[in-house]
Amino acid sequence: MRVSIVTGGGRGIGRAIARALGGPDTFVIVTGRTQNQLESTAIDLESLGGRALAVQMDILSHDSVARGMNEIRGVVQHVDVLVNNAGIGGGEPIVDSDVAQWRRVIDTNVTGTYLVSREVVPLIKSGGRIVNISSVLGRFGVPGYTAYCASKHGVIGFTRALALELADKQVTVNALCPGWVDTEMAEQGMRMGAEENGWTFEEFRDRALGRVPIKRIIQPEEVAGLVKFLASPGASAITGQTYNICGGQTMD
Repeated sequence: MRVSIVTGGGRGIGRAIARALGGPDTFVIVTGRTQNQLESTAIDLESLGGRALAVQMDILSHDSVARGMNEIRGVVQHVDVLVNNAGIGGGEPIVDSDVAQWRRVIDTNVTGTYLVSREVVPLIKSGGRIVNISSVLGRFGVPGYTAYCASKHGVIGFTRALALELADKQVTVNALCPGWVDTEMAEQGMRMGAEENGWTFEEFRDRALGRVPIKRIIQPEEVAGLVKFLASPGASAITGQTYNICGGQTMD
């Protein structure tokens, strides 16, 4: 049975990834902060013919990660796939910015990815897969988003170093950089941008997607499809790489 862990698996991209990794002869463990969302995902996964487990875990907290992993270790002896998807957004200009908010973004997006990986790596057997979700803001900068950009650049650096560390075990580590994806987080970001610029939500959305070469928003299932490939046997020679899935927003 193939065992996968997806952090932030209760909604949005994480839920789509969990579904993509599910099916007969699979056991998908979804973690996150909101239990009812996780349980809804788990029920959905079981309807696909596999097993599922919802584990409440806040990757911002070392203690919460440790408790969640203790629960997971009580159920499985190994892990085949880890997807570090959980993260938070948000931005503010650096002048008079909230230091606590800076630390929350960095600690969630970078340190949280580290904490989960640190616990899961000993369970990953040879041929395992780790996929980390970064962002196009890990590829370029955006004014007012210093914390988020720094954190998502950090995820890419973490990915490259861990890929080399685990290469001898034939465990691959890769990252994805999604652009605008049709999720609640993206909607919140668009609403924030609209407010900052004095535009309506629709005006900001149209302008934002107008700068995307393919002129549309990306669906969570499209991101999930790329994760599924990187987690497959066919991707065994791909490691330490970062893939943009952003409609052409960046080509670096």
